[in-house]
Amino acid sequence: MFHATTILAYKGKNKSVIGGDGQVSFGNTVLKNNAVKIRKLSNGKVLAGFAGSTADAFNLFDMFEKLLSSSKGDLLKAAIDFSKEWRKDKYLRKLEAMMLVLDRDHIFLLSGTGDVVEPEDGAIAAIGSGGNYALSAARALAKHSSLDEEELVKESLQIAGEICIYTNTNIKTYVIEDDK
Repeated sequence: MFHATTILAYKGKNKSVIGGDGQVSFGNTVLKNNAVKIRKLSNGKVLAGFAGSTADAFNLFDMFEKLLSSSKGDLLKAAIDFSKEWRKDKYLRKLEAMMLVLDRDHIFLLSGTGDVVEPEDGAIAAIGSGGNYALSAARALAKHSSLDEEELVKESLQIAGEICIYTNTNIKTYVIEDDK
């Protein structure tokens, strides 16, 4: 069984940030330490990250990117259309991957069953093997520190990487800043 990744997304006051670790594991073996599981979409206005089967995730990325393009970069519309397509297609329903997508207005978790979930607080979401560790760290740091958004994501993923055996500390982040 593949255990692949921890992805954390944070929509803060000034920036939206997504980050992920670089580990891909198969059973008790690390296959790769420097995988990049996040992407900039829609000319950098949307960020996306995946957890789960890599091949399945690439299919999901491609499909989501097409829907995002056809919705002219409207993340909410693309997420809803994505869910509709996922539920209609028997092949997609068997894919073993999840995605986090965000822009400056929205953050969504797209589940392996076609659900579109907006986090309760509208600001922090995580997926993958170390997702709950990163989410817990991010919530605590958001509440009790003055870290900026990118540093909060990096530190939360660092904490997850120190706890979860399927997560490493080879962290990559992407940022969307408010237009100035």
